[in-house]
Amino acid sequence: MLRGLTYAGVGAVESDEQFIQLAAKYGFQAVDLDPSNLVERLGLEGTNELLQQNGIVLGAIGLPVEWRTTDEEFRAGLVKLTKLAAAASVLGCTACCTYILPSTDHNPAHFMAVATRRLRICAQVLGAYNIRLALEFVGPHHLRSRWKHPFIWTPAQTLDWMAAIAERNVGLLYDAYHWYTNGLTISDIRQLRADQIVHVHINDAPAVPVHEVLDNGRVYPGEGVIDLAGFLQGLHSIGYEGVVAQEILTATQPTDATESLMQRSRAGFDKVFGAAGLGT
Repeated sequence: MLRGLTYAGVGAVESDEQFIQLAAKYGFQAVDLDPSNLVERLGLEGTNELLQQNGIVLGAIGLPVEWRTTDEEFRAGLVKLTKLAAAASVLGCTACCTYILPSTDHNPAHFMAVATRRLRICAQVLGAYNIRLALEFVGPHHLRSRWKHPFIWTPAQTLDWMAAIAERNVGLLYDAYHWYTNGLTISDIRQLRADQIVHVHINDAPAVPVHEVLDNGRVYPGEGVIDLAGFLQGLHSIGYEGVVAQEILTATQPTDATESLMQRSRAGFDKVFGAAGLGT
């Protein structure tokens, strides 16, 4: 498995270039980011060179399409998706991620029908560039009732939705926080196949009752109560070899120096990967 970073948890990084350089400096192997600004400044060849010089791969891009609202907004995003997918593919990226909120104000049956069609189109666009679409189920209890109607928040429900979307390049974004807030165990991970998981996020939870855990209340790996060693062992046991990217969503952006947060992140990965028997 590749150790990765998202921008969530590393503070006020000055640029994508600095993010890549610091990720390499602190022993990470992948970054999740939108490469558009880099490509605009450096070109595809220059961006690829920057990644290779630092021994970093582009782990995942975010889905730049608004699939939850109007058809007009959805169609407008498809142009950007095609351009982004083309660039990401040249840079070796094979994953594009989006999240599923666990409740909605829309009529859930109609929303499901519309969203299924839209995500199928997104998957088809991405598939033309050999990129997989990762759907992230979201588990925190407070979001399940944040909007009027319950929707999807478990991996089993997400797998069923993947079957309805019916594109072979659609899989799961498996996040440790959502695994924990769903009350899942290592055995639940072991029931999956590695090819059903496109991307992984890692983070930790504070020592509060699980139903009080807030989506933006995350802590760094190894600083909370999630069995992250078991989480990683479960992924390893089914043969997952992709990126495990840190994502620390907090109510306010950390104010510590970026290098201090990078060191904290490195220490957290060393701790949980070591506890899982997967090296330091």
